[in-house]
Amino acid sequence: MHIVEKKIKISDVDLVELFGIQESHLQLIENKFDTVITVRGDTVVLRGEPIEVKKIETIIQELIFTLQRTGRLTMTDVSMIIDLVEGGRTGAQPTMGPDDLDSVILWGKREVIRARTPNQMAYYRSVQKNDLVFCIGPAGTGKTFLAVAMAVSALRANEVSRIILSRPAVEAGESLGFLPGDIAEKVDPYLRPLLDALADMVSADKLKAMLERRIVEIVPLAYMRGRTLNNSFIILDEAQNSSKMQMKMFLTRLGQNSKAIVTGDVTQVDLQRRSDSGLLDVTTLFNNIDGIDFIEFGKADVVRHRLVADIIAAYERQGIQREEAGDSGPNGRESA
Repeated sequence: MHIVEKKIKISDVDLVELFGIQESHLQLIENKFDTVITVRGDTVVLRGEPIEVKKIETIIQELIFTLQRTGRLTMTDVSMIIDLVEGGRTGAQPTMGPDDLDSVILWGKREVIRARTPNQMAYYRSVQKNDLVFCIGPAGTGKTFLAVAMAVSALRANEVSRIILSRPAVEAGESLGFLPGDIAEKVDPYLRPLLDALADMVSADKLKAMLERRIVEIVPLAYMRGRTLNNSFIILDEAQNSSKMQMKMFLTRLGQNSKAIVTGDVTQVDLQRRSDSGLLDVTTLFNNIDGIDFIEFGKADVVRHRLVADIIAAYERQGIQREEAGDSGPNGRESA
């Protein structure tokens, strides 16, 4: 991928009016593209693919022209100019019909990310309507990947100002204290799947800038205590490994103008006692609460290798046989 750097010197306009309060106008532009935008005094530095850099240069020129003509810029003005220059990415859409477009969650950097099964479509629609959605299902059904795509889409649309991604640091009974390295090295194996999902949607340079500016935060669940997350899109992944108290702590972090998705697989609990799982607890606790919804995925929603669905089915058969025999539960530790 060819990357270029372009410097644009700004003159004869009020920089605060042009860039917006706390650079909100530039943030709106950056959310629409993978190009990294940096301000150094009266100079804007663009770093990205040549086509995007050229589009953003045109957008900035149009913003300057509008500001000089009217004396002010609004977020609506900025959005309108972006749409006029970007054209809604229509060049990528001609082969898609109305039904196809309805299922599109995000125009990724390499491909269109869309709901591919009826349950995935229900998941997408539920997140649009509700502030808190629990998505429960087996591996390979797109629970986490689609959640991250929806978060990136909301950020690009300026519906939220940041994305918070979290996971409990519990895997196969290990503890952070016994793992080698500093805290970043300790938590990296747990949070790597979330970074991998983001890397499929955002360029490496853009992702690095978003992480440095804390537009995207990836934190272990234990480090969420005491925070209030306003104007955020929050995802808790592998929630079956959160305790009941951790789940309560996480859910009460939700602030104004925020959404949360909680994903997990109740057949893969790595806690010592399956009954301690916070995800299992909420399935009966939050029935019939307006603004909270539950989506369940099954084998038909698996979008990985064709063998994944067969593997899941085999484990389900084994679980049924164990239950009939009075043996241990699905996680192989104790009966549910």
